[in-house]
Amino acid sequence: MSEPLYRSVYNTIIKRIADGDYAPGSMLPSETDLGTDLGVSQGTARKALIELELRGIVKRRQGRGTFVTLRTPENSLFHFFPLRTDDGDQVVPEPVSETVTRRKATAKEKKMLFGQPDTVFVISRIRSHNGTPLCHEVSVVPTKLFPGIQERSPLPNALYFLYQHSFSCVIISAKENLKAGVLGPDLAEKTQMDPMTPVIVSDRRAYDLLDRLVELRTSTIITNNTSYFVEMD
Repeated sequence: MSEPLYRSVYNTIIKRIADGDYAPGSMLPSETDLGTDLGVSQGTARKALIELELRGIVKRRQGRGTFVTLRTPENSLFHFFPLRTDDGDQVVPEPVSETVTRRKATAKEKKMLFGQPDTVFVISRIRSHNGTPLCHEVSVVPTKLFPGIQERSPLPNALYFLYQHSFSCVIISAKENLKAGVLGPDLAEKTQMDPMTPVIVSDRRAYDLLDRLVELRTSTIITNNTSYFVEMD
């Protein structure tokens, strides 16, 4: 069965965004112009734009037009960093330490990550909140998608902002598995905390505009003064 016509328009716009033809924050052509360009009706173009907006890829502004979603450090962090204080305020992490290394991909990483990479960058960061250790994050990404990222250290607080603006890789969704655990001796030494400190371990798979799995991230989160916040519509 062939895909619906609006889906073809949707995929074309996605590819143009991914290729940099439509830059983050730029205005897309009008529904009429898109329809003419792609040989479809204005209604078909509108349906594709509605689908893109539902996924957060574009933003439609009444009377102004449709714009490619622009990730800023703030909205990237707020959207993908789910920790809150006991009062419900967004937790803004502070950098403590960071390393960026290159190594051979494991069999699992090669199987899962886009492009079946032979090598990966490993971004390891310890972050705190109000001077108290908060989390240890280890992000694994394909070297071919993020060339030279190790030379940009120290990296910004919100990695996904960097991914978009420096590597044209827009993270649009993520899937996480959570489990309870304890800090363990290695992280206890790095954070100067009790090895038996309770933690949440989050395993994340992050996907870009083209639904490519481009990042594997494991976060060990110390929730003494914070909580993991999930909003369900």
